[in-house]
Amino acid sequence: MSRLPDPDFWKGKRVLLTGHTGFKGSWASLWLRKLGAEVTGYALPPASEPSLHALLHADGLPHGQFGDVRDGEALATVTRKSEPEIILHMAAQPLVRESYATPAETFDVNVMGTIRLLQAARAVPSVKAVLVVTTDKVYRNDESGRHFRETDTLGGHDPYSGSKAACEVAVATWRSAFLQERGIRIATARGGNVIGGGDFSADRLVPDIVRAALSGTRLNIRSPLATRPWQHVLDCLNGYFLFAEAIYNGASAVDALNFGPSPAELQIPVRDVANAIQAAMGLEPEWDDVSSQKQPREMQTLGLDPALAGESLGWRARFTQRQAIEWTARWYDGWRQGKAALPLTLDQIDAFTKGR
Repeated sequence: MSRLPDPDFWKGKRVLLTGHTGFKGSWASLWLRKLGAEVTGYALPPASEPSLHALLHADGLPHGQFGDVRDGEALATVTRKSEPEIILHMAAQPLVRESYATPAETFDVNVMGTIRLLQAARAVPSVKAVLVVTTDKVYRNDESGRHFRETDTLGGHDPYSGSKAACEVAVATWRSAFLQERGIRIATARGGNVIGGGDFSADRLVPDIVRAALSGTRLNIRSPLATRPWQHVLDCLNGYFLFAEAIYNGASAVDALNFGPSPAELQIPVRDVANAIQAAMGLEPEWDDVSSQKQPREMQTLGLDPALAGESLGWRARFTQRQAIEWTARWYDGWRQGKAALPLTLDQIDAFTKGR
């Protein structure tokens, strides 16, 4: 079973978490605080209603600071004032279909926003480690169905993927040109398609299922046969935290790591994920195939090889993809039945760390 974050390491650590209002960021903020870290959040207000951030805040979770990563002055101010030892950079324009509509903004947020953050980090002596979260989509995908390794060529057909690949190049440049001489260690984390409770983003499979269920409408699926490296948000965050520990301690010699399900697992197509989540939520599995409609191109196959994360960190997914789907459905089902988001989310963190 995978290693878990070390509470003794995180207790009292000052962490600047960008993107704390997003889906992954909300889970990360809660888990880091539970580990004893002093978290300063910096992000735009939540992009959806409802949002996990708002639901957790309503139950008492500290709010953090609203701000744009394109605002270099504001980024510099929050970094200077919070004096972080570790920066976890999750802020991004994270949606493939949105990137077709706003390509220039996507590159500005994902590339220049990262550069502005690294510029801010250079000026703050307390910063020792920076982990920049990119995506499984940074690789030049030839649709061969193979599982990409960290040494594979970067690329991107859509603006989102291309912006994240460009972000990887920017991080490598800043590492060699500026950060090494300052003693700041930096790396990138490439996570697979993350699912879990509390994602209400537009144009994502699980939130679309939940919205259809709440509104009593039929679900539309754009690419029923597309496959992705599905993983639970807690598995992915576990990898990020372990990687951040290793970077901080100088115990990692790698600059980028994949986090995703084992390639030995059978890849699950979108239609099967939809059927399983609907069934687990007590719904009749049904949806409409809209793949024949004109829409921006999205890759049909995508897989990651996370072997290097296992070798260097002792990390591997604690959940199978089926278990990740089950836990995701369980969260939404509990929320639909009126359970408060904060205890519901904390219960899943506790159960994950105890291997239940």
